[in-house]
Amino acid sequence: MSETKAAANVKVVGPVKPEWGPILSAEALGFVSELDRRFRGRRVEILQARRARQEQLSRGERPDFLPATRAIRESAWTVGAVPDDLQDRRVEITGPVDRKMMINALNSGARVFMADFEDALSPTWPNIAQGQLNLWDAVRRTISFQAEDGRVYRLNDKIATLLVRPRGWHLSERHVLVDGQPISASLFDFGLYLFHNASALRANGSGPYYYLPKLESHHEARLWSDVFKASEERLGLAPGTIKVTVLIETILAAFEMEEILYELREHIVGLNAGRWDYIFSVIKKFRDQPWHFPDRAQVTMTVPFMHAYTELLIRTCHKRAAHAIGGMAPYIPSRRDPVTNERALAGVRADKEREAGAGCDGTWVAHPDLVPVATEVFDRHLGSRLHQKERMREEVKVRAADLLDFGVPNGTVTETGLRNNLSVATQYIGAWLDGRGAVGIFDLMEDAATAEIARSQLWQWVHRQARLADGRLIDRELCDRLLDEEFAKLGPGLPATYRQGADLLRQLTYGDFTEFFTLAAYDRLE
Repeated sequence: MSETKAAANVKVVGPVKPEWGPILSAEALGFVSELDRRFRGRRVEILQARRARQEQLSRGERPDFLPATRAIRESAWTVGAVPDDLQDRRVEITGPVDRKMMINALNSGARVFMADFEDALSPTWPNIAQGQLNLWDAVRRTISFQAEDGRVYRLNDKIATLLVRPRGWHLSERHVLVDGQPISASLFDFGLYLFHNASALRANGSGPYYYLPKLESHHEARLWSDVFKASEERLGLAPGTIKVTVLIETILAAFEMEEILYELREHIVGLNAGRWDYIFSVIKKFRDQPWHFPDRAQVTMTVPFMHAYTELLIRTCHKRAAHAIGGMAPYIPSRRDPVTNERALAGVRADKEREAGAGCDGTWVAHPDLVPVATEVFDRHLGSRLHQKERMREEVKVRAADLLDFGVPNGTVTETGLRNNLSVATQYIGAWLDGRGAVGIFDLMEDAATAEIARSQLWQWVHRQARLADGRLIDRELCDRLLDEEFAKLGPGLPATYRQGADLLRQLTYGDFTEFFTLAAYDRLE
């Protein structure tokens, strides 16, 4: 298909600043619209398949490892070659495609920086368009930022390897219409970055590398694989140029890790234990069952289902010569209270010791100050090795029942936990509506995934008639009273979006379950 024909019937309905012109060129829009037209029907099919699977789970069916793909799990194969700059991934830092944050993350000393269009970004049109321009500048090492106090931020000589996380298959970009329909946000984010930067990245000795979010099946992985192959052919890139890491952050994907690796074997280099979305996924998928989680803080990586999922991920990755990347440490170091700060850092060290000791090849942090903490742990475990994929973990035997053991020993719901969820969800949704997707709240870096846990737990507690540890029923009256109290603590001068966030939280908590709060809130953004 010619670029001229592909770009026909493509309309940008958001404002276009002059500096965004090259990003939103006719050629670039032609490429992403071509992808959208070619794969639109299959995207609709996988979203329909998600809804059908949810109906099965709501009827009480339990997921299991797939009989139809047993041959894939039992045969010998490995993923393709891993590029040199993705071999050492001992510490990765994540954050939105904000200009200053990107510079700090790339300079942080982490081996990898994941620039996020998804959970850490509020998808306002300026954030999306400017984010693509920021990536353009970062790839060409021309990115800089001048703060209000006059300080200028630029890249160091040595920076982290850049990966980009596009938005998930369930999201659309309403500011770009293809044949009158909003374009797939996944294909828009992926395609613009690839079109503009693949050649420059290759010239720098790197490549177009991505993180893929929220996959629920190997069929969704197959769709991405076909997108990659079509894109490489269209842009004249060698097969396998695009490399990806998949976040295993849904309970259903945990049953298909080997199949996901297999479908993407030409392009995939690893899996990541996306712990926060994983917890949210469990609540969401089994929302119609008579159970509930305790306080969010009590659902740790050592409870049975989280331990089983992580062990299986490491075993699966190393069996197939892929990297296994551990989960996020969301703590924001505080200089106000040294005692509390050191206690939190000790918790981060213990978490990273557990991951490195179990065989993870790397881990995630959310703040540059945590990079040295995590690096020290992995340096000690890895020594001169780039990874520890030689640890096959053949002793790991995880059954379907282990992945579905959602019990939390001695778990309780406390008033403190209830108040925390009400406050965090309100503050985060309010900030998200105000255009900020990575928000420091109570010394933790909250993003859409952690906010989803908070609001989905509230729904679960109300609709499952959970009780606090002191016996009080968690109902609408209690939640409304505590929410009003927590909102009052935020003080005056808040953006109007925070009151909107509180109102939306009430709708999400008391009404029918909403698959993603971002779907309910998206039309309220500019």
